[in-house]
Amino acid sequence: MDRSLIVSRIRADEERRARGEASDRPAALGGDHALNPSMRPHDKLIPASVLVPLVDRPGGMTVLLTQRTDHLNDHAGQVSFPGGREEPEDISHEATALRETEEEVGLTADHIEIVGRLDYYIVRSGYRVAPVVGIVQPPFELKADPFEVAEVFEAPLSFFLDTANHKLTTRMDNGVERSFYEMPYNGFYIWGATAGMLVNLSTVLNGS
Repeated sequence: MDRSLIVSRIRADEERRARGEASDRPAALGGDHALNPSMRPHDKLIPASVLVPLVDRPGGMTVLLTQRTDHLNDHAGQVSFPGGREEPEDISHEATALRETEEEVGLTADHIEIVGRLDYYIVRSGYRVAPVVGIVQPPFELKADPFEVAEVFEAPLSFFLDTANHKLTTRMDNGVERSFYEMPYNGFYIWGATAGMLVNLSTVLNGS
């Protein structure tokens, strides 16, 4: 999928949501609780933002992802987008996503074209996440924060656009059956909120 089509579909989807048009697509599930009715969202949600970085490679768009270190308090060891909670100095979701991306992986804003946002995603840990889509222009250098990031990798966007790779699965969690998406890729286990946001991205870009 080329850059111009990605930009047009992301922006058209933003305009559609701004008009308040309802959607029954998976992207509108809204969070972990949507697949798990017994998992009620927290009463007071913490605002956060992530960057969904689409890297404009000559061989095709890729998605840049991180694997978090094992000692973190939230989502330790999981594959995620760069991002985090909003700080008082952040003037927008985009500002949070760009700041966190530079802090976590060293990717600076001058390499990133922000093209829009996806639906909010509510995580059971109490965050309301704004996924901000940005197209990243190589060449760039990365410098991962060793405290937060164990590894940075890229996966083909085409892998996530293929709905055959959207696997809905269940597991027992403290005696309760929990449902979530998973997308194993090349030894990396992508699941939960990150997989849910990638389903969101897929439905938008596939024109669903």
